[in-house]
Amino acid sequence: MRRRTLPRSPTLTLATLTLATIALAACTADPAPPPPQATEVIGDTTIVRSHGPGTWGAPATLVPEVSIGELEGPDEYLFGTVGSIAVNDDHTVYILDTQAQEIRVFDSTGTYIETVGRRGEGPGELSRAEAIALLPDGRLVVRDPGNSRVQVYGPGPGETAEWGYRATTAYTDEPIYTDARGRTLLVTRDQSREDFVWQLVFLGPDGTPLDTVPQPSSDYDQPTLTAESSTDNSSNSVSSPVPFSPTFAWALHPGGHFLTGLATEYRIELGRDDGVLRIERDYDPVRVRDDERRFVREMITQEMRNTQPDWSWNGPPIPDSKPPFLQLHPGRDGRIWALAWPQLQSLDLGGDEQDPSGAPARPMMIPGWTSYDVFEEDGTFLGTVQVPEGFSAIPVPVFDGDHVWAVERDELGVERVVRYRILVEGDIVAAQEALTGVVMALEGVVGTAVGDCEGQGCIKVYLSAASEAVEGEIPGEFGGFRVVTEVTGDVRGR
Repeated sequence: MRRRTLPRSPTLTLATLTLATIALAACTADPAPPPPQATEVIGDTTIVRSHGPGTWGAPATLVPEVSIGELEGPDEYLFGTVGSIAVNDDHTVYILDTQAQEIRVFDSTGTYIETVGRRGEGPGELSRAEAIALLPDGRLVVRDPGNSRVQVYGPGPGETAEWGYRATTAYTDEPIYTDARGRTLLVTRDQSREDFVWQLVFLGPDGTPLDTVPQPSSDYDQPTLTAESSTDNSSNSVSSPVPFSPTFAWALHPGGHFLTGLATEYRIELGRDDGVLRIERDYDPVRVRDDERRFVREMITQEMRNTQPDWSWNGPPIPDSKPPFLQLHPGRDGRIWALAWPQLQSLDLGGDEQDPSGAPARPMMIPGWTSYDVFEEDGTFLGTVQVPEGFSAIPVPVFDGDHVWAVERDELGVERVVRYRILVEGDIVAAQEALTGVVMALEGVVGTAVGDCEGQGCIKVYLSAASEAVEGEIPGEFGGFRVVTEVTGDVRGR
């Protein structure tokens, strides 16, 4: 931005400036607040600008409905490492356990159905499967660079196919994408180049290669730090981006076009058949806390000194605030979810049993995921969704309408896949529907309803018989509303 400075007038005094300010204030009305959303069309680009909290008009949170996974129990409910999740229209859930190299299938209530695949090199087997997705016809595709192929399951029981591609040993946690056209998009290393560059390979519905394109990028030069070392026989160089610097995010939208955004500002672009949709939004920058700054600076310094022992900070300083978003994810329904940068949280590795004579435990911090901004496919800003404690944005969750499937980790590190529902504050009907999905799995619960409790809205949970054990499993508050139980006996339809 260029800034022009006007020459100072020798006759402009403080009194003159004050009088002018008073006169301007007297004849200028208070500016009207900007509309919550404005749309402008420039050529083939439609620009949607959003202001304020969004059309939901109130804070929103994710509340759990179904949880899959246990600390102890049958093997099919015990996960090693959840690497990827896929969900179909019936809310059947496919979970890739990368440690076991198998995919477990669960119905919409979280009940185990079957296991697909196993470790191996033969047809239908997996070697180093990384990610899964569903095609429009219900087939499950698995990116398996260990076998240099995409493993396909379905559509019928026991049906499999193998689509070969040039894979490398380079691992990536990028999702495998599919779109409404039946195409599959792979992320793999470009083996024609000596430098480490990712490329994208589009496969048709039958696995035929359709196109190979560079990974979406921008001209933005992300600030980096470098460390170098050399000997008589070799030299080594490593680099790292400056923490909390803006990044370029991309994903494949179900409509078949790329969703991209450079987080130097709040601007997201979605390709469309008739042009480009650009989403812009006002946002309040989140400051980088002092403890976050100290931690990432110390961590990078230690890593760089493994290569260059006398290394000192040789790049731009860590920014004062975090970029407006970290990642962009399209939902199965076409909505756009923008992931906010996490808040780093201290992880105490010392504990009460730490040996006082030993070296102090090295401080660690883990990402505390906070929220997503949610937009409709036409760019309308719906609102910000706060995520609960234990929620993980890794691997990439599945988004579909008002539901989200994501990994949740407890204090012991046990992984579960949880189906959440968006709950907007003040919406008692949505809260009742979300609670229904939780409590109806309890034996003795026969229904729920929105009721009146001493003049205030509440949620009633109906029981077939009084039971302290069942009542102890029912929360006393849900979604900001009081929850009460009532014994009604068995409910029979007419």
